[in-house]
Amino acid sequence: MFNTVIKANYVKKNKGSFQKENLGDEDVKEIHKLSKTPNIAQLIFNSIAPSICGHENIKKSIALSLFGGVEKRFKDKHRIRGDINVLVLGDPGCGKSQFLKYAEKTSHRAVYTTGKGASAVGLTAAVSRDPLTREWTLEGGALVLADQGVCLIDEFDKMSDQDRTSIHEAMEQQSISISKAGIVTSLQARCAVMAAANPIKGRYDSTISFVENVDLPDSILSRFDCLCVVRDVVDAKQDERIAGFVVESHMKSHPVDKHGGKDEDADGENEKEKTKTKSKQKDNRTPGPPTVDQELLRKYIMYARHTCKPKLHNIDEDRIAKLYSELRRESMNSGGIPIAVRHIESMIRMSEAHAKMHLREYVNSDDINTAIAVMLDSFISTQKFSVKRALQRHFQSYLNFKKDSFQLLMFTLDELVREQANYQKLTEGDDFDPYEQPVHVSLEDFEAKARELDIPEVEDFYKSHAFKTRQYMLNKKAGIIIFDNKA
Repeated sequence: MFNTVIKANYVKKNKGSFQKENLGDEDVKEIHKLSKTPNIAQLIFNSIAPSICGHENIKKSIALSLFGGVEKRFKDKHRIRGDINVLVLGDPGCGKSQFLKYAEKTSHRAVYTTGKGASAVGLTAAVSRDPLTREWTLEGGALVLADQGVCLIDEFDKMSDQDRTSIHEAMEQQSISISKAGIVTSLQARCAVMAAANPIKGRYDSTISFVENVDLPDSILSRFDCLCVVRDVVDAKQDERIAGFVVESHMKSHPVDKHGGKDEDADGENEKEKTKTKSKQKDNRTPGPPTVDQELLRKYIMYARHTCKPKLHNIDEDRIAKLYSELRRESMNSGGIPIAVRHIESMIRMSEAHAKMHLREYVNSDDINTAIAVMLDSFISTQKFSVKRALQRHFQSYLNFKKDSFQLLMFTLDELVREQANYQKLTEGDDFDPYEQPVHVSLEDFEAKARELDIPEVEDFYKSHAFKTRQYMLNKKAGIIIFDNKA
């Protein structure tokens, strides 16, 4: 048995050329051309985990985390991290692990681990004795190996308290201090942390607060910039849409069968029948949102992370300060997650990440407003059901930033249909079935909700393609909107 020994008299440190050899001139031209697309941020959000239906809040958080903010150094004495940490908590079977796996494949540098299979030493660093020289050596853990990348931790709730507290320093200061066996040093762990966890009771209970649903201390929760709650809600329309999306994605990825040894006429007739059924399916199928090619998106993220460093200049400081004071007050009254000064830095980081998506040199008001909307969505989703509606009305102007009015109206109408279906089921008993019988929604109630969203005119919405293709019918004489699932 032989041991390999390398003797060197000169070492040159490569400070990360971010794999420039993989990005040619044509790639850079294509990236800059893509950045000039008017709705490039929405395109990127749609392109995150395209095999998973819905969950726009998680897709936004993951996209912002992959791009990351800008780190600040003050005369090499103090450093503020630029990476964005994300925690996804919710019901099982909603695709939490799939989101982490997608981030692993998309990021240029990622380390994936699970809470059950990772100890404190495995996440940070281990000191072991070399079997050959019998000297103490230092081996980096997952957070050290993911330096300048992403560390993905699945089953975050399964970690022991001792192991979880070991990553406190790594998540905020992004360094790991070691003092073992005569080795006193500090390792760099400049990486974003994306974690997925399950609630204590197995399923998320919206009647209690976020802190009561998850067995994590406030010291850990405050280090996450985005908290995303996933709930598996029983909804006839949404369930049907998800089932159709899953079946369609399986049909697209299914290999084409090649029949051999059959009659040509029979094959021809089969092909005609297949084309007819395909054309019918395409007519009934609602077109999905436009996305970016995954390979181009990976290059775009890599290029933006390492070449774009947007600066804060002429931003609306009063808007951020006012929102922070309101969030502090609401968090104290509602008993939700505590809002700290770290959340101001989180908003700045997310606004920088949004500016990176556009390859901008400076952060503008659109970036600030998007970051505020994501932060508010994260804060409101962690509240009890009883206070969630009140908070949504209170912060309505922030949450509706750059949202399509038709999309808002469709969401509102779906909510009214769900509430009316539940009411009819309570009053009529088991005789009422929303899958078989139509549901009637008051036109006056819907237009009152639209006025609350600052959308006074809804006539164009009634004529839209989305309204007609979602089994809705308008009856102005009766003053109702009819939802017929069988239509």
